[in-house]
Amino acid sequence: MRSFAPRTSLGTAALTAFLIAVPLAGAYAAGHHKGALDETAPTDFIGPRVEGLIGQVQGVHQGIVDARQANTITPSMAQRLEMRTARISQAAEKIAASDHGRIPAAQYRDLLRRLDNVDQRLMVGTGSGFMIGDGSDGGNYPNG
Repeated sequence: MRSFAPRTSLGTAALTAFLIAVPLAGAYAAGHHKGALDETAPTDFIGPRVEGLIGQVQGVHQGIVDARQANTITPSMAQRLEMRTARISQAAEKIAASDHGRIPAAQYRDLLRRLDNVDQRLMVGTGSGFMIGDGSDGGNYPNG
């Protein structure tokens, strides 16, 4: 028959309990005691508008990268387009952060319009933009 008498001393058990409790207490205190300079929790960006806009921004960014690698646009043009795309993305994040992770419809349309302008500049810069004019006046002209 086995004996269930404790083989560890009371001091060892107390030390073990203390070492387990200290990190948990620190984590609890850190979560409930935020100082004035601590960062706020990041906003969760939710909804189809935010996801759609993120996808559009990533698509335009990839188009800029591809055009630059193919040498169809200059490095300075790529940099300008990237800066405009980044500003649109930052504006979207700011709007979503101020509205609990959502983008209102009017601002969403404005951001998409601005992003479409960047995409049109990219297409014109690469020579793949759609042309306007019927050629009767001597040629077709890029839209943009």
